[in-house]
Amino acid sequence: MIELYHCVDARSFRALWALEEMGLNYRLHLLPFPPRILRPDYLQENPLGTIPLMIDGEVRMTESAAIPQYLATRYGPSPLAVGVEEPDYGPWLDWLHRSEATLTFPQTIVLRYTRLEPEARRLKQAADDYAQWFLSRLRHLTRALADREWLCAGRFTMADICVGYALLLARDLGLDHKFSPEISAYWERLAARPGFQAAKAAQAQA
Repeated sequence: MIELYHCVDARSFRALWALEEMGLNYRLHLLPFPPRILRPDYLQENPLGTIPLMIDGEVRMTESAAIPQYLATRYGPSPLAVGVEEPDYGPWLDWLHRSEATLTFPQTIVLRYTRLEPEARRLKQAADDYAQWFLSRLRHLTRALADREWLCAGRFTMADICVGYALLLARDLGLDHKFSPEISAYWERLAARPGFQAAKAAQAQA
């Protein structure tokens, strides 16, 4: 059985949501955040101390945008993947990687310097600058959603899960008041998906 190490609403939510959308059986290990400090025994499983950690037999993965891609292709065929023969294969990969490298990364700086660091080490200027960086990168998402419901191939895919998590984090950080109407409507579609709601319920029950 697939095992997933997860913290509530952290990057590992991408993997949890993907598992629910795929309807795969899995065992969820819920950890306090940050686990490397609050659960030092976790370092025996993942020496990086980061989440997610997904274990599937001999496969161990720690990159939150790679896991949904792996699940959709390893356990497919699935409409959540975009095949190499489809015109949107390139954009699908681009959104998967953009979701983490371009959209989530700056938010982790905001999170660190507004909530995680001790009060004396918090840096408002750094947090504000990286919040603006994130918001400026959202403009491309607004443009992409101007004429479509989902990002790629005319259907909901793992790219939407990965980008959707960046929007979930933005909401947790109080940045959603800057969402464009297109992104706000997109978020409502994402949050209404049964897979999203099942993932939220799974972490709440754990």
